[in-house]
Amino acid sequence: GKPNQAGRTWRDLLKSDPSVDLVHFTILRPPYKSDNATEDELALIAFPTEELFEAKLKEFDLIIFDQYERRGVITQTYLANMARYVTEGGALLIAAGEDFAGPASLARSPLASVLPAAPTGVVRTGEFVPMLTEAGKRHAVTAPLEGRKWGGWMRYIESTAETGDTVLAAPDGKPLLVLDRVDKGRVGMLMSDQIWLWARGYDGGGPFAEMIRRVVHWLMKEPELEERRLKLTAEGNTAHVELRSLMDTAPPLQIETPEGETIEPVWTETGPGMFAAETPIDQLGLYRARAGGLETVALNGPANPKQYADLQSTIKVLQPLARATGGGVFRLNADGSGLPDIRRSGQRGLSAGGNWLGLRERGAYAVRSSSSQALLPGILAAGFLVLLLLLAWRREGR
Repeated sequence: GKPNQAGRTWRDLLKSDPSVDLVHFTILRPPYKSDNATEDELALIAFPTEELFEAKLKEFDLIIFDQYERRGVITQTYLANMARYVTEGGALLIAAGEDFAGPASLARSPLASVLPAAPTGVVRTGEFVPMLTEAGKRHAVTAPLEGRKWGGWMRYIESTAETGDTVLAAPDGKPLLVLDRVDKGRVGMLMSDQIWLWARGYDGGGPFAEMIRRVVHWLMKEPELEERRLKLTAEGNTAHVELRSLMDTAPPLQIETPEGETIEPVWTETGPGMFAAETPIDQLGLYRARAGGLETVALNGPANPKQYADLQSTIKVLQPLARATGGGVFRLNADGSGLPDIRRSGQRGLSAGGNWLGLRERGAYAVRSSSSQALLPGILAAGFLVLLLLLAWRREGR
């Protein structure tokens, strides 16, 4: 977007995250602006719109618009590409400024089809303190922020949330932070340009770094930040299940045992949107839990119980079977020596001895069809034979 107070704060935060590879552009001069200087005299580079929003668009995990105003830099076609990019699995974050409420808003572009909130055209000013909504107290992104005190903001863009989850709101209930899933992708909208006040410590500051980092990683589909998540742990004689949900009540829980039996433990609410259940188990193997369309699995015991029962190699297990079928079992030395002599053996009798191993000739084959074709026709073959005899007779006559 254009230069603003929060630009450096956003950039420093995202660059400090080792899991984020940041590509940052600030639009300093729109195409329609005229200067008393030639382009050669301007220390600016052309905005690489085609490269970013067409050629390499799908290489990005997240696109952030920070107080962006439509000024002809990104065309409607590229914005339509971004909307398609979101529905196909990409992520978009809008940090709205005052321009978002005007005619140059992204909400008046093809990108509006994936935005969960629409501006009313009103910019509210005056100090206020953001607050978590009921959904925000349950959502994995903002739930850890409950109970903390933070400073106020001075401005927000009034909007109406049409889809998604409003996790942060103004005192009048208008959305400040909306998170939404759009087909395979995700979208976040921050309806204020004042979050940098938290980073600067105004009025005591606020959880700027933690909240933005959690929002960014949720948009990039961090499993630990899923708002609907089912987790199953099976250890020893107990199976422990945890559920995170945005609902007030938890759906019924079913646990399938390795033998195919079904257990239905009862949920216990442990916090807003958090539920837990435990049940005794007495089988080794794979357990499967289902609740409200979510499904997860957990393994009780080692990955291969029988193989781990005795890790010492031995020939005693296969020796009886080998003797009963006329075969043998051989142990190789650590350096690979001790390999028996391999030979053919008949269909009857032993197939192994002290230092030899036999491969039985079973004759297990069947002829399904056969065909033959003459090399030469009969007359030509007879003529060719007579010619060879004459050549031989002539040679002998010399």
